[in-house]
Amino acid sequence: MTTTPNAPASPDDEMPDEAQPAETPSKKLGASYYKLFTGTVVSNMGDGIGTIAYPWLASAVTRNPILVAFVAVAQRLPWLLFTLPAGVITDRVDRRKAMISMDLMRGALTLLVAFAVLGEQDALPAPDELEMVTGTNTGLYLTVVAATLLLGMAEVLRDNANQTIMPNIVRADQLEKANGRVWSVEGIMNLFVGPPLGSLMLLVAFSLPFFVDAATFFVAAALVFLIPGSFRAEREPDEQPQSFRQELSEGVRWLMGHSLLRPMAIILGLMNGASMIAGSVMVLYAQDVLGIGPFLFTVMFFGMAVGGFVGGNIASIISKRLGSGTCLALTLVGTAVVSTIVFFLPYWPVVMVGMGLVALLGILWNVITVSLRQTIIPPRLLGRVNSVYRFFAWGMIPIGAAVGGVLVWALEPSVGREWALRSTWLAEAVVYLVLYLFGRRKLTTEKLEAARQAALT
Repeated sequence: MTTTPNAPASPDDEMPDEAQPAETPSKKLGASYYKLFTGTVVSNMGDGIGTIAYPWLASAVTRNPILVAFVAVAQRLPWLLFTLPAGVITDRVDRRKAMISMDLMRGALTLLVAFAVLGEQDALPAPDELEMVTGTNTGLYLTVVAATLLLGMAEVLRDNANQTIMPNIVRADQLEKANGRVWSVEGIMNLFVGPPLGSLMLLVAFSLPFFVDAATFFVAAALVFLIPGSFRAEREPDEQPQSFRQELSEGVRWLMGHSLLRPMAIILGLMNGASMIAGSVMVLYAQDVLGIGPFLFTVMFFGMAVGGFVGGNIASIISKRLGSGTCLALTLVGTAVVSTIVFFLPYWPVVMVGMGLVALLGILWNVITVSLRQTIIPPRLLGRVNSVYRFFAWGMIPIGAAVGGVLVWALEPSVGREWALRSTWLAEAVVYLVLYLFGRRKLTTEKLEAARQAALT
């Protein structure tokens, strides 16, 4: 069957007309949602393992800050290059099948990385012996860069399909609740469960976390496979077939003509780019400034897990009490303050608390804006417009990552490695402060709620 927008895809969610009045719909999210939710739990546990395994592997094969940052660039470059075509693909294919295919592809690619690391395992330094690295293991480094680039392309299509499938699984009035739970569990698995497991596995064998990460993708694919129904974008009966370029142009025109989503996408892109200035060299910052190993590096990320969990569960409540526009402004100015504090106080407990606050604010932003997009973008355009939005929002990530590596490389000869790494936090703070001054007038509660009500009427 073909699901209709904002209607449950699972028969478990449907009720006979006489069983319950239409004006009091069920509050349950339904079986299909929980299959999607469980798949998110499993795959994000693997992603959490990868957040430790990949940067630590990169720092074990090279100590060059530009090369380390370039791994992050390769992972996020597809968001700049492949996001727009992915949107057209999402609106042309069954979105559930696209998610399954991409999870299988990511599992296979991660297995290749695991075997490549296994082949070099005896030559790699232990996690606490990275200072012994004097050169670059070119073969393994190129393998990691190529794999992360392909993994990033699969992630682009998979994540776009995942966001566009949600309105077909839950009702419009359930989107903030459904998205909040997903963002919450993503934070827990990505930052609280996955990283400690990754650290322990690294101590056992450098290749082990990559084998486990691959397995999580295959499990996630199986869970999404169990969701019943067809999830193709509905077309108008008299709609004429268009070329790939025409369909892409339609999505671009819709977003660029929207007075609210256009500045929101640009602001989010600059936010993500600014965050990657420090994020791309975070592993070097932890090692050379904070002086911590993989265990405390993992503990430090617990702050993000706690912040993400709290943010995911209270985002809709805070949004209703403070207003959605006020929450978005709070995210911008709050992140600027936290980054400034970390610049002046480079101690891992301070960083841990700061990362927790930033994660809470980030989840608050995501729950509000993703739910808004899912509500106001026409269903037949959701894949394309969502991809154009994410082109702006995520396309800046590889640029920010490259800026971080170059900034450290350029400043290190004059100010030393420690201050060069610390400067990335100050750069992030300045960008967020400028965005707050610009965004406070563009993204008001009144404008957000007016757009939401116009779409629902």
